[in-house]
Amino acid sequence: MTANTNRISTYTTASGSSEGKNGEQKKDMWSSMLDSVASGKRLPEKNLLVLGGTVDSQREFLESVSNIELRRALDRGATKLPPVANNFALGYTYYDVLDADQEDTLARISLYTLTSPCLAFSSLLQPLLTPQSIPNTLIVVLLDWSQPWKWMRQLRQWILLLRTVLVSLSMESKDTMEDVMISWRDRGRGGGTNLDGTASATATEGDVTLPLGPGEWEDALGLPLCVVCQNAEQMEVLEKTQGWKEEEFDVVLQFMRTVLLKHGASLIYTTPSMSTQLQSLVHSSLGIHSLLKKHPLKHNVIDRDKIVVPPNWDSWGKIRVLREGFDVELVSNGWSMDLDHPLPQTDSNGTGNGTVTNGNEEGNGDSDPEGSTVSLYEAAVQDSSLSALQLASRDSHSTKLEVETTDTQAFLGQQLKYLEVFKQKNEEANREGTRSNTLKRADSDSGGDLAAGRAGEGKVNDHIGPVQFNMGGIQVDADDMVQRLKDRQAYGSSPEPASPDAETAVEDPKADTENLQAFFTDLINRRGGAK
Repeated sequence: MTANTNRISTYTTASGSSEGKNGEQKKDMWSSMLDSVASGKRLPEKNLLVLGGTVDSQREFLESVSNIELRRALDRGATKLPPVANNFALGYTYYDVLDADQEDTLARISLYTLTSPCLAFSSLLQPLLTPQSIPNTLIVVLLDWSQPWKWMRQLRQWILLLRTVLVSLSMESKDTMEDVMISWRDRGRGGGTNLDGTASATATEGDVTLPLGPGEWEDALGLPLCVVCQNAEQMEVLEKTQGWKEEEFDVVLQFMRTVLLKHGASLIYTTPSMSTQLQSLVHSSLGIHSLLKKHPLKHNVIDRDKIVVPPNWDSWGKIRVLREGFDVELVSNGWSMDLDHPLPQTDSNGTGNGTVTNGNEEGNGDSDPEGSTVSLYEAAVQDSSLSALQLASRDSHSTKLEVETTDTQAFLGQQLKYLEVFKQKNEEANREGTRSNTLKRADSDSGGDLAAGRAGEGKVNDHIGPVQFNMGGIQVDADDMVQRLKDRQAYGSSPEPASPDAETAVEDPKADTENLQAFFTDLINRRGGAK
């Protein structure tokens, strides 16, 4: 009997799956080790849906929320940052959230960006909202302080687009959104946790949740919402160029807080050159918390350029305190009517098909309903430069900015009448010119040539100027001498009476000459005697 020469590997037998004691399946040691390592390296995936703004403002938001400058200083260019693709339709990029020591990675956030609230883009947003991604998604709407009078209309367009997308989701996704909204309503209201992950200070043994106040969570979207108002440094520009005061800034804040209170949303003002709580607000809203250092959120409604309103903090009473005379209930009810308004038809560039008049879409039946919050806001917060343009372009009885044009044929008919009048005037002028030329020719035949010659002589003399010559070293003006001779001759022939002495001098000029000669002769003789 020959022995079996095939050797059996004890390594593969021990490491492979085999039956253990009592017939149980033996676990693969290496597979379990690899699974544990893979699960430890698996990062939590979070989604951030950024709506509104421009390509540049979306990039500024990404830099603010991800601390790109700090990473570049620490890594010194060793880590290549992912590109930002947001030039066309739905954009995408991502970044990793690092812990306080900048070594451990807490989560990876995927950013989806969209600049236009076009209804055609709703099909791009729908695949991003699944039962798995909804609990890890935050919606951010970007607004800009360079045009605060457009905020309410822009916010309405984005919320109407989101409602269109959320309504078209599956029932499983809608159930997940309902659970998410319930957990968000309970945050900070007792029995739960705050937004920054700390335990609620109002927690009781019975885990009782405080009731909602008026206007709170009346229109939950199904996803957490955060409104970011960028470039708060433009407030100074509004003060200098349009004369804004504290009252205008308070009215803007009251409108925004009242509207966002209905959705349980948060609000924050940001400035590129100043540090803000934007990163803490966004990361805590996504459930990302540092393991080394807590970043508690602090509300701020005093510093006008550093406003921070966390979710579940605001109320009607706090909004009224900011400035008296603000009707919170009217604004809240008007916003509900605005959300019942259909989404305005816009093209892929975000511009409406209808005509925009005074900020209202017209031409497609998209006028604001009566009592609309958008209308109230635009009446209270106006563009002063546009108001000046309206005053300069309208007459005293008109309230419209547009200029009504006449029909082309009617305008041409009026111009034809003016042309006929000008034509008649030209014909009359030609007739008068013909008559004057005839008279001039008749004058030339009867001695007009002499007058023309004299006129020509005068022109030549004016062109030549005065005639001067040098006489004994003295510059003499010939015309002046001729004129003096003429004046002397005229004076001598004057018929005016003269005195007796003058008559004697004129009648006997020789006597005067003899007297002068005798005087000079006597004077010479005297000089000779003195010698």
